[in-house]
Amino acid sequence: MNGDFLEHYFTNNKDLKSEFRILTYEIKQKTFTFISDNGVFSKNKIDFGSQLLVETFLKQNTKKITTVLDVGCGYGFIGIVLSALLPAHATFIDVNKRALHLTEKNCKENKVSAEVLFSDIYENIQKSYDLIITNPPIRAGKKVVYEILQKAKEHLNADGELWFVIRREQGAKSALRDLGAIYTIDVIKKEHGFYIFRAKTS
Repeated sequence: MNGDFLEHYFTNNKDLKSEFRILTYEIKQKTFTFISDNGVFSKNKIDFGSQLLVETFLKQNTKKITTVLDVGCGYGFIGIVLSALLPAHATFIDVNKRALHLTEKNCKENKVSAEVLFSDIYENIQKSYDLIITNPPIRAGKKVVYEILQKAKEHLNADGELWFVIRREQGAKSALRDLGAIYTIDVIKKEHGFYIFRAKTS
C-alpha cells in the first residue's frame, strides 16, 4: 500500500480508474452486499475495526436508536448495517465523493433509507442524532480525527452517544485521556489491538 493510495480515501482524485469489487458481510442471519472501488478505505475487504465496532455496538447497546450519523462513511458499511438491524434512519457523510457515490449505491442495494451528504466533518450537518459512529480517518491526521470526535458532542441528542474505534498504536490511549475532559468515555472492548470506545456527554 503506497502513500498515494492512502491519500485517496479522504481526498478526491478524478483520474483514479474505477475497479469495482463486490464485498459481502453476514450478521444476525442477514447478508449485506457492498460495492467497493479504488480510492476508498479498505477497498478489498471490510475493515476489521469497522466490523468490531458494529458488532460490539449491536451486542452492548440497550437504547432505542432512531437516528444514526456515520462520519467518514467510506462505502457505507457501518451505517448500512446499523440502519438495517436497529432499525434506524442513517445519515452518511464523507469528503470523498467516490465513497459517497458508492454509499448511495449500497444503500439501494441493501434497501436502506438514508441521507448521503458531502460534508467536511460536520460543516453540512444541522441535525442531532441518537448515535454518531465513526472509524475515523487516522491518516488524515490527529487534528482532523480530534475535530471529528470532539465536535460530535454538538450533534448528539440529550441522551446520545458517540462510538468509535482506534487502534492502540494509532493513539487509542491518548484519545481516552484527551476526550475524558468533554465526555464520559469508556473502552467497551479491546481486540487485536483495536479499542472500541463509547462516549457520552452526560
